[in-house]
Amino acid sequence: MRIVRDILNSKKSREVYSIGPKATVLDALTMMAEKMIGALMVIDEKNEVAGIFTERDYVRKIRLKGKTSEQTTVEEIMTPRAELYTVKPGTTVDDCMVLMTARRIRHLPVFDGETFAGLVSIGDVIKSVVSEQETLIEHLSDYIAGRYV
Repeated sequence: MRIVRDILNSKKSREVYSIGPKATVLDALTMMAEKMIGALMVIDEKNEVAGIFTERDYVRKIRLKGKTSEQTTVEEIMTPRAELYTVKPGTTVDDCMVLMTARRIRHLPVFDGETFAGLVSIGDVIKSVVSEQETLIEHLSDYIAGRYV
């Protein structure tokens, strides 16, 4: 069974994009569009995780409440660290799927103790599940075809 550590190690780039809490929402959206991502970790002046800013934060807390992206800071609408659903490097991919489905979230920050270790998206989880299933199918096909010695 695959775990979060496997997902992080298999990513082409382990870089997690971040923004400061005082940046404007427009700055965050611009960065997300440039990087083609759906979330940014919010890192404070102490270089600690303050929260996460997602596309859903924007839609639900800016557009629907009549605020402007140019005048609202990220910290005003981000999901603060205390409210984050997080996982550990040893968390199973199945547990990530259950958590993401139950809480209707698309991104899980990964913490190794108090240390931020990375970010896992729903896309990363799905790729991992599909890869594991493809491997299983290949092994079963080889077994059925008598290719195992």
